Amino acid sequence: MFKELDPILHSQLRLAVMSLLISVKEAEFTFIKEKTNATAGNLSVQIQKLKEAGYVEVVKEFKDNYPNTTCKITEVGINAFEEYVKALQQYLNVNHK
Repeated sequence: MFKELDPILHSQLRLAVMSLLISVKEAEFTFIKEKTNATAGNLSVQIQKLKEAGYVEVVKEFKDNYPNTTCKITEVGINAFEEYVKALQQYLNVNHK
């Protein structure tokens, strides 16, 4: 009856990152850090896990001599997020049927 929730997205910080990226498609690391209130180290680790799952693409470049990291949600990431939301809705709507 219940679909298994994606363990990659079931982390609060990774879910927050995906929620941000689903609406903006791409964002700079500093923007994500600011919006999620995460430490740089923790955010880096969680973004790496999303990247390894194929949910985000990470582009590292220099902008005015400063390192700049941009994260972009992938098609796989969009599909995974939508499936996660659908599965979560099953849990929330179980008593309303």
